[in-house]
Amino acid sequence: MEVRTFRAATIQEALALVRRELGPEAAVLQTRHVPRPGLWNRLRRRTEVEVTASLQVQVPSRVPPPGQQPPSPTPSPKPASTEVPLEESLGLHRALSTQLSQLEEMVARLYQESRAARVPEVPEPLFDLFTELLDRDLPEQAAKTLVQQLARQLAPEELQDPLLVRGRLHRLVESQLRVAGPIQLPPGQRRVVALVGPTGVGKTTTIAKLAANFRLRQRRRVGLITVDTYRIAAVEQLRIYAQIIDLPMVVVASPGEMAPALAQLGQVELVLIDTAGRSPRDEVKLHELKAFLTLAQADEVHLVLSASAGASTLLQTARRFDVVGPNRLLLTKLDEAAALGHLLPVLEQVPLPLSYLTDGQNVPDDIQAARADHLVHRLLGQAA
Repeated sequence: MEVRTFRAATIQEALALVRRELGPEAAVLQTRHVPRPGLWNRLRRRTEVEVTASLQVQVPSRVPPPGQQPPSPTPSPKPASTEVPLEESLGLHRALSTQLSQLEEMVARLYQESRAARVPEVPEPLFDLFTELLDRDLPEQAAKTLVQQLARQLAPEELQDPLLVRGRLHRLVESQLRVAGPIQLPPGQRRVVALVGPTGVGKTTTIAKLAANFRLRQRRRVGLITVDTYRIAAVEQLRIYAQIIDLPMVVVASPGEMAPALAQLGQVELVLIDTAGRSPRDEVKLHELKAFLTLAQADEVHLVLSASAGASTLLQTARRFDVVGPNRLLLTKLDEAAALGHLLPVLEQVPLPLSYLTDGQNVPDDIQAARADHLVHRLLGQAA
């Protein structure tokens, strides 16, 4: 005779197993409570329901049809052999607790060792400075590198002086920045300067700011060239600026028109070239832009990037625009970024000196020549 045993947490679940495995004609021979397997369950005296059933025994089925509440099982007395003496139970409990504590200590130790191997610890006196750098949007690794450099340069007692530490931090970062300064116009020479970059970074507005400052404040002769014929609005915007500032302007539609345009501007001291925004992924357009600048014989090519973009985007854009041959970096929209710390690794990794910073739309204001001390203040906050 085939007899099968089923176990579950409740009688309903056990009978459902009988019905599923043997069918509704199965005869339930016995139900009882039995200890759950496992030492911990035995210590806690947890039980489950055991149902014995068969298809070969001819008795009325005790398996209720689906939806009908089954009768409550009659608890069977627990076998004496399942009882654990109190002293043994306490001993097992203490042994288990000791093993769990040892396991937790081992896991904690391994975690600390792994963390130390992956990321060097931040010196305790510089931890507040480290968190402040993170709040200023510096990447974690860049912040760690700075505080570790400070820890190596300063004596232990100097690390306890926040003003001294902050002053040394500013000098450290300032020494790592490359700054080109503003456009220089040597006497008797014409300077050709182009602005390049992706769309939407503010090249045309920056051109207008530069032109207004050189024309109205420095009284220099300035001419404008635009090759941004893809956007009619951009040509009209620059034309309006040229009329207001009283500057000559020429529109160039192809590389072959560049030389005649430069000749048409006559004896100007500064030629500012506004270019169309290019996607960093469009290599064909980037090489086309390179052709314009080669024929213009540009003295300076400023790569214009928006400070509101993320560090990874800025680095990728700078790498792709390298084919154009920029030799300056110009950052715009500093006022639109919540924090500027993310620019520090960009300035360190992009091998271009910084020329100008812009932080608004007002022409001719909201632009300044880059200075390392001022830039560090904006990146990291007030120095000592």
